[in-house]
Amino acid sequence: MDCRLGCGACCIAPSINLPIPGMPNGKKAGERCIQLDDNNLCKLFGKPERPALCGQFKAGKDVCGDSSTEALALITELERLTS
Repeated sequence: MDCRLGCGACCIAPSINLPIPGMPNGKKAGERCIQLDDNNLCKLFGKPERPALCGQFKAGKDVCGDSSTEALALITELERLTS
C-alpha cells in the first residue's frame, strides 16, 4: 500500500521520542509534527535530515485503513495500546 497523499496521520497520532528537526525532544502523541505542512505533506521528505524512523514507516491497511480519518483513529489506538 502507498501512503495517501496529504494524510499525515503518521505525523500526528504517534509519539516520537527521537529528535526531529525543529522538535529536539521529539513529539507527544496527538501533537502535529512541526515538519508537516498545511497540506499534510512532510517538509523533509526525500531530504537527508528526515529522521530514519519516519522513513521506516510503511503504510498498510492495518494501520491506514480506508481513509485518512480511519488512519488517524487506528494509529491513535495503537499508540494508546503501546504506551
